Amino acid sequence: MSKVVIIGCGGVGTVVAYKCAQNPDVFTEIVLASRTKSKCDALAAKIGAPNITTDRVDADDVDDIVALFERHKPRLVINVALPYQDLAIMEACLKCGVNYLDTANYEPKDVAHFEYSWQWAYRERFEKAGLTAILGCGFDPGVSGVFTAYAAKHYFSEMEYLDIVDCNAGDHGKAFATNFNPEINIREITQNGRYYQEGEWKVTKPLEIHAPLTYPNIGPRDSYLLYHEELESLVANFPTIKRARFWMTFGQEYLTHLRVIQNIGMARIDEVDYNGTKIIPLQFLKAVLPNPQDLGENYHGETSIGCRIAGKDKNGKPLTYYIYNNCSHEAAYRETGMQAVSYTTGVPAMAGAMMFLTGQWDMPGVHNVEEFDPDPFLAVIAAQGLPWHEVLNGDLEVDKID
Repeated sequence: MSKVVIIGCGGVGTVVAYKCAQNPDVFTEIVLASRTKSKCDALAAKIGAPNITTDRVDADDVDDIVALFERHKPRLVINVALPYQDLAIMEACLKCGVNYLDTANYEPKDVAHFEYSWQWAYRERFEKAGLTAILGCGFDPGVSGVFTAYAAKHYFSEMEYLDIVDCNAGDHGKAFATNFNPEINIREITQNGRYYQEGEWKVTKPLEIHAPLTYPNIGPRDSYLLYHEELESLVANFPTIKRARFWMTFGQEYLTHLRVIQNIGMARIDEVDYNGTKIIPLQFLKAVLPNPQDLGENYHGETSIGCRIAGKDKNGKPLTYYIYNNCSHEAAYRETGMQAVSYTTGVPAMAGAMMFLTGQWDMPGVHNVEEFDPDPFLAVIAAQGLPWHEVLNGDLEVDKID
């Protein structure tokens, strides 16, 4: 049995649906569900696969998700809804005996706080139920963790320094737009930065630390230190790591718009009164910004995401290692109608689901992706549109940044 329910019909959900439909030998039945069933109907018609059906669900409501699962009885749910909804979906999985996979960790609506503690608290319940929950199976988090596990398995006796680097060198022609859900994106990058060093978490001001890094086929781009959730699980699962950081590129025009948004209060996530109606400014802003799903048609350029790792090789000698993927916005759009940021998240989500359904990542409990065998997963994403590359003993550049 390999019936899956995909909750979420945004850009990432669209890519997941396309990629699952391309692999009917594994995904024999696919159910697309979201709050707006008409969006699912339109996507299913566009894909045109005979094994796709649609349904409606309120992913904030455990009982509504339970009813969805009882109607369709899936083996696995692929959660590409909002991070606020992770725990509701996990609760429904436990009630119905459904396995679970997501691409981003839970965060509460009322505070932009990113950590795995809420989901890790479900470990024992999933293990006792004989159910597998796979956390963070997008690109970053996701492939970044699998890249790290692959490096540990094949190259390092001790990984000491880890830098995850994420560059979007694409141009969508808009004055300001976010590449995934604007509410989540802006919450993430306006928070304090954080990185791990010598057993402690160091806190920085938002986007305080930045430096130019050179990306393959792209060149130098100013890269900013952020906190990203996979750092938390990677330093726990690979305790030889002395320092772990995450870097993302932003253009100056984007940063100027972001400063204005913050300065005028539109990044607020608390309620304000507008003509007697309670609204959250960031949610209102999301409604007027370009929809990330609509950016793909005029998007040019590519993304480059990878891990730069330094440590000791299997013989105890110094080693530097860079493993990365570059993804074309144009190629992603031709295949799925979505841009590369959605594509690089959706393909790994499908691959992780495939790993579970084929028995290669079936481990009861709640697990981050780096806890599984990286080899079959990386083989699948390479074959499904995300080829990856390695550089041994190259200049990582990050060593020069304090």
